[in-house]
Amino acid sequence: MTLAPLLHRSDVTAANPDLLPLLGHTPVAYIRTDLPHAHPGFWAKLEHLGAGGMKARAAMSMLTGARRRGELRPGAPVVESTSGTMGIGLAFAGQVLGHPVVLVGDAELEPSMRQLLRTYGARLELVDRPAAHGGWQAARIARLREVLARTEDAYWPDQYNNPDNPAGYRSMAAELIGQLDHLDVLVCSVGTGGHSAGLVGPLRRRWPRLKVIGVDSVGSAIFGQPARPRLMRGLGSSIHPGNVHHRVFDEVHWVGPAEAVDACRRLARGSFVSGGWSTGAVALVSAWAARAEPGAVVATVFPDGPHRYLGTVYDDDFCHAHGLRATAPATRPLEIPHPRAAEALGWTRCRTVVDPVASVPVPGGAPLAAHVPAPGGAV
Repeated sequence: MTLAPLLHRSDVTAANPDLLPLLGHTPVAYIRTDLPHAHPGFWAKLEHLGAGGMKARAAMSMLTGARRRGELRPGAPVVESTSGTMGIGLAFAGQVLGHPVVLVGDAELEPSMRQLLRTYGARLELVDRPAAHGGWQAARIARLREVLARTEDAYWPDQYNNPDNPAGYRSMAAELIGQLDHLDVLVCSVGTGGHSAGLVGPLRRRWPRLKVIGVDSVGSAIFGQPARPRLMRGLGSSIHPGNVHHRVFDEVHWVGPAEAVDACRRLARGSFVSGGWSTGAVALVSAWAARAEPGAVVATVFPDGPHRYLGTVYDDDFCHAHGLRATAPATRPLEIPHPRAAEALGWTRCRTVVDPVASVPVPGGAPLAAHVPAPGGAV
């Protein structure tokens, strides 16, 4: 097994605080593109227009918090596990603050993302097989611990459990409050749980009756579904991140890759703004929420842009190989009464939100009762 070479002080480049004004300050756009039907419209925060994308906010918060507490020494290396998006954010924060960055990814990390991360100066460690329990995430964490053990002064932000991750999104909440006169429904993608945990508190203080919808990936364990291999990157988890605050969500939707691809491509053609898996998933659910609650002001966050996904979401060969363009797009979610009532294989909605680590089992302790196929019919 080849591990990252030890990093030394000679690897450190000078801090560049002049980059900091590029963080955040992103606009909102009103989206009216059919997804897949006409809808009244929703607001989208375009995080790809800020340096480092959405995760740069969390990355800066985690590193500055660690420096303030003395956990991260000046010029010391930062080591983190990532499926890509947090890696871009940490590369930005590393340049601003003057820290070399080592990122532990996996074999499914897109070649374009590998090139981009290296271009920004990050060193990559790639694991070549998922762990038997916990999949790629668990395998990355195991390699990360090996790198930490042999890298002097290395600091692990632990994005999944670090409270400075959600704190990084207070600036986004303040921007949304300044950009929107009112907000009824917030739709949040859920991976590490950072941006939903950071946004909801400030936004509910401003709008106390705010409804929050979580958007997860099929095959994710976050909200009590069984973990299984997932095609989508950056959405969902095979582990249970401590930064996911289950109590803030009023309902959860699981979205499949075919639905996310369809939404992304419709956005790109109809709005000239789009992104990756998470963007497609939240756009689909936001359009549904705008239809389901006429008159409600709906907002969501598009975490990044389309560029890293040109070889996946926007590549016809990739999509055909994975059967992502073979069926008509889902037009509404199927409903289940509890996350353990059935396994979602396509867009599925549940108004019972549980923390799978602390939740009480379904009466009788029954296993999953059925599979929920990808939905199809008309609204």
